[in-house]
Amino acid sequence: MVTIELTDRIETAVSGELSLDDLFERLERMPVPEGYKTEIVEGTVTMSPQRDTHWEIILEIVEQLRTRYARNRIKSDVRFDFPGHLNGFAPDVVALGENAQKDAQGRWQHEDVECVAEVLSEGTARNDYGKKKQVYALAEIPVFLIADPYAGECHLYTNPKDGGYKSELTVAFGESIDLTGTVVGLHLETKDFPRD
Repeated sequence: MVTIELTDRIETAVSGELSLDDLFERLERMPVPEGYKTEIVEGTVTMSPQRDTHWEIILEIVEQLRTRYARNRIKSDVRFDFPGHLNGFAPDVVALGENAQKDAQGRWQHEDVECVAEVLSEGTARNDYGKKKQVYALAEIPVFLIADPYAGECHLYTNPKDGGYKSELTVAFGESIDLTGTVVGLHLETKDFPRD
């Protein structure tokens, strides 16, 4: 993972801080290596390579969510702006509510997100378990799942309240994750999740 402190390295000619749109516009002009995912977490740009294991888990999650969600309601690596200071994430998997609509800028809104799944990379663990988890809870994302191919387990966070998740469950790869009591409404099978 490559991390760039934009707030430290890029200053605007005008007084004040760059907006999230300004940061993404500058990122589009940068030579980002092919196969890297780029996000902005609290003003810090992170670029992490996509690995085969990573993609296989994403695909497994997407295929299972497709039994409950229409194709146009599942997104991967699409920008979502989240509450807090300069948070523009491109989650590995997002499931949107039935009435989700794009905003005036043509972007999906975090208020319509029912489920986020992140597949851990060595370089993203600190953000996924830390800042991003806090932001997803603050945004009241009902279901947040982290798939960790290094430990061979999934961490499920539900019941967001007061800026945190009130329920946490750890499930080993190979076991089923019961999401029937959540807005997702299905059992997520992990038996085919590969390990690193």
